[in-house]
Amino acid sequence: MSAVRVTLLGTGGSAGVPMIGGEDGTGDWGVCDPSEPRNRRTRASIVVESATGMRLLVDTAPDMREQLLACRVPRVDAVIYTHAHADHITGLDDVRILNRIGGRPLDAFATRRTLEELTRRFGYAFRPWEPPGFFRPALVAREVEAGETIVTADMPVRLFEQDHGFSPTLGLRIGGFGYSTDVVRLDDAALAALAGIDTWVVGCFLRRGPHKTHADLPQVMDWARRIGARRTVLTHMGTDMDWAWLRANLPPGVEPGHDGMVFELT
Repeated sequence: MSAVRVTLLGTGGSAGVPMIGGEDGTGDWGVCDPSEPRNRRTRASIVVESATGMRLLVDTAPDMREQLLACRVPRVDAVIYTHAHADHITGLDDVRILNRIGGRPLDAFATRRTLEELTRRFGYAFRPWEPPGFFRPALVAREVEAGETIVTADMPVRLFEQDHGFSPTLGLRIGGFGYSTDVVRLDDAALAALAGIDTWVVGCFLRRGPHKTHADLPQVMDWARRIGARRTVLTHMGTDMDWAWLRANLPPGVEPGHDGMVFELT
């Protein structure tokens, strides 16, 4: 597997950090220090770029437009949806600009359950494209199942199922890189899919649970130990996950991610 480049577009939970509110209306930061820019988190999404320069977008978060601009991502070649919760899909309308840049509809990979919800809410985006222009988003539904390995954006992508409490989500592995957002439990099959991973980006909503749909820090560290990850990067973090506190207290090999974080690996 050649080198891939991963960009964390957003590393926040469904409400972002800060959340709407606060005594003066400038936001509810929880325990996160507002003066630390890495505590400002948009909704969770990533871009994975292959050695040939093809880019795979994972989820179309509501902040997608500003994320792609801030991270200087000029083009996207395909999309994978982990699940159909609003914080992972409602930036979909901005795909029409990605269509214009690429000059074509984009493949959208997702499970049947996720595609059914996407087509119910955004049916116009999945209608056949009518050239020449793109006045709406144009996506081609590509149904996948957990356990499959697909090839898209010049990369083999292994898919596995995760337990998100009330619904499943898709995790993915590309060579030595793994991505597991929105997960509260991983079964043996998921842990086997991640075994021996080099770098794992994983959702960790709060320092200590329990939570019905999201893992906490002790759970994530136990998983990282079990799969043998060299580097574990936290994402989908809430307002009790202060960046500086995490940097000072996490063990070697575990670190908080931040919006705009980039790394390369084979």
